[in-house]
Amino acid sequence: MSSKSCIFCSIVVGRQPGVNVYHDDEFMVIMDKYPINVGHILVIPTKHYDNLLQMPPDEVGRLYSLVPHVAKAVVSAVNADGFNVGQNNGIAANQIVPHVHVHIVPRFIDDSPDGKWPARRVAPNDELTKTAQKIKKEFDSRRNSKR
Repeated sequence: MSSKSCIFCSIVVGRQPGVNVYHDDEFMVIMDKYPINVGHILVIPTKHYDNLLQMPPDEVGRLYSLVPHVAKAVVSAVNADGFNVGQNNGIAANQIVPHVHVHIVPRFIDDSPDGKWPARRVAPNDELTKTAQKIKKEFDSRRNSKR
């Protein structure tokens, strides 16, 4: 897939809307429009790579070094009881968008009484925006306290 037709690349450059939590030269953190739970977020590289095997190892390291900081902010912002981190590569692994992205999915004690994953849904934009503001506040306060 070319980066011109990639939805995440379009969000990175501002051609498509996305609910942004964090953005620097290398990475962007956005709300998942089809969340498993409130606070489901994606960490993506700003440069297009179809899958993790295409990324230089040092960039993979920087991507994953951002994940625990984002996860702490998510868990705190939505009062989650836990979280899952997921990253799919290829159609066989259920990668829907062929651009590297790491899912951080907040989990709650009662979200899977039958042991199955909660169903995905389309989240209203106002919900995504409100949740993103809470996560951004947590993320920024943690980053500022480390300076």
